[in-house]
Amino acid sequence: MKLKNMFSALAGVALTMTLAGCDGEKELVIIEGNLPIKTTTLYMVGDATPNGWSIDSPTPLTPTEADPLVFTWEGSLNTGEMKLCLTTGSWDAGFIRPTANGTEINSTPIVNAPFQMHAGDPDEKWKVTEAGVYQLTFNLREWTMSTAFLRGQDAPEIEPIVADALYIIGDATVNGWNIDASVEVEKKSDFIYEYTGPLTPGEFKACTVSGSWDVPFIRPASNGEKLSKDGFENPGFVYSASPDNKWVVADAGVYHLTFDLENWTVKADFIEEIVNEKNPIETATLFMIGDATPGGWSMDDASEMTVSSSNRYIFTWEGELVNGSMKACTERDGTFSCPFIRPSQAGVEINSNGVAASDFVYTTNPDDQWRITESGRYRITFDLENWTIAVTPLD
Repeated sequence: MKLKNMFSALAGVALTMTLAGCDGEKELVIIEGNLPIKTTTLYMVGDATPNGWSIDSPTPLTPTEADPLVFTWEGSLNTGEMKLCLTTGSWDAGFIRPTANGTEINSTPIVNAPFQMHAGDPDEKWKVTEAGVYQLTFNLREWTMSTAFLRGQDAPEIEPIVADALYIIGDATVNGWNIDASVEVEKKSDFIYEYTGPLTPGEFKACTVSGSWDVPFIRPASNGEKLSKDGFENPGFVYSASPDNKWVVADAGVYHLTFDLENWTVKADFIEEIVNEKNPIETATLFMIGDATPGGWSMDDASEMTVSSSNRYIFTWEGELVNGSMKACTERDGTFSCPFIRPSQAGVEINSNGVAASDFVYTTNPDDQWRITESGRYRITFDLENWTIAVTPLD
């Protein structure tokens, strides 16, 4: 039962019990509408808000002097989603939400629109479709909310970022999206950090603390700004929890990146092409995963292959494959941040004719997969010494 309905129901039950103990001639009085939401704190959370999705430190609203159950906030909202909560630290509590999921907040004002409050699903959220500086008002007495668009977003205030370390993370980096093993950037001075190493097509951003997503990140001002052999599309960056903007590596290669945390700039020098040395892949296990395989995309149910008794680099599997995609990995890594054995380009077909190309790559990205276009029974053989795959249809 949603909270506002529960409040009304409990009020009705209490009133009925009270009147039952009074003079029988008194008439039953029914209170209609929502009871006020009594709280001294109110917060908003979401990638549209200044503190992002951090439930431990959401953005607080301020109660007004005229009515402590009317809360206001003024500041910058990014494009993204948001909802409100009364307390910090728990996703299981009740949240204040729009009556319709995806209700837009933009330069068109909202005046005394009703909202709802409940825990769990459905997870309705407001959607900010126009970034800017807003004034928000939430009336917890009347269960209404209002918005006013004040102006476009202010330019970020650049203050030196004091940090002990800097890391890059993303599927463009050698460690993928593993936040516990993000790639450390070398500290050259108080504010200058440099990285020299491979970057492949994909996305990345940077952070000053490894091991947590609930921190501000160094990112481009606009999502999808490109890094190519010519350098960064835009030399400036922002330092924020949201929106989740990321750089996109357009050209694979070995790069030298320089982050200036004092002036909020980044530059890149292309060093050389990535040389793929195909050394034998050493592993005792190999697994196939994908919606074409019996276990689907469940890492726990990944299909284990059998190693040859005469060659430790040859792994074979026989079974049913259905239309879909697949790739292979050397361990059941539930984070999906490990390197995968993949086709050398996306969508290489497997069907009754075998496999369209026998070579493969071993990398974290891009997320290329084989595509099974004919369901049936197959024998799949990986040669981890010569980096090849062989497919034999058995039907």
